[in-house]
Amino acid sequence: MKLSENIVGFHHYSLKAPQFDETVKFYEQLGFVIVHSWSLPDFNLEKCVMMYHEQINVYVEICDGDADMPAQGRKRRLGEEMVENSILHICFVVKDAAKARVEALKAGAIDLSNGVLAIQLKNKSKSVGVHNSLVYSPNGEVIEFLEQVSF
Repeated sequence: MKLSENIVGFHHYSLKAPQFDETVKFYEQLGFVIVHSWSLPDFNLEKCVMMYHEQINVYVEICDGDADMPAQGRKRRLGEEMVENSILHICFVVKDAAKARVEALKAGAIDLSNGVLAIQLKNKSKSVGVHNSLVYSPNGEVIEFLEQVSF
């Protein structure tokens, strides 16, 4: 069986969170709820939670910042600017990008887009207009709020 035939869906993305409690609270404000929690002493993992957003059928796993788990890049030092890695952002489809941005800022996010952006994604045969806003979560990952669009 080919790998492409074996994949049946997307389950979750995982975050290492130096400010664990603040990060969990932020994702709760986005509509996620904790469905399971655990520790793995062999990986120096004191606490980890799996959170689920029923409306969009997506899971996020949030682990404490000291976990010795495989990750791309190097650890960000406390107080250091964001360290780039291969994940550029996490995107949520929203009804209203402006309102999503404002609510995320109230929940502790840091503004990145300074409002809603209107961007044309063009190639030789097609142009797709997108409206989005971007924030840093309290943990530092970039979150995009994208108004519904068809590609």
